[in-house]
Amino acid sequence: MAVKQLHWLVVVDSGPAPAIIERWDLGSGETSVLTWAYAHPGTTTILDDLAARRCANSLGIPVRGTLGLILTAKRRRMIPQARPVFEQLRAAGMYLSDSVMNRALKTVGE
Repeated sequence: MAVKQLHWLVVVDSGPAPAIIERWDLGSGETSVLTWAYAHPGTTTILDDLAARRCANSLGIPVRGTLGLILTAKRRRMIPQARPVFEQLRAAGMYLSDSVMNRALKTVGE
């Protein structure tokens, strides 16, 4: 069986944010991620915050969300089921409505 790996990039210090990102008045985490991606074209960001996603879209920065990552992992058979992961996120405090979760799960046959 092939070994499947996920590669994560954790941004510690992305440097000063460009004014075009600062104007969005986002949280420090979102600003840092967007600053990194802005300086490194082609970087796909992982953002769930709506304002941050809008900022990324306005700058042409590719965006994925947490749910999209989980669904991709399920489709690639990196995880056996998405529902338990969604439930863990909810238990940890992520807001995820039943409606959104069930629609997402349908896309992967759950």
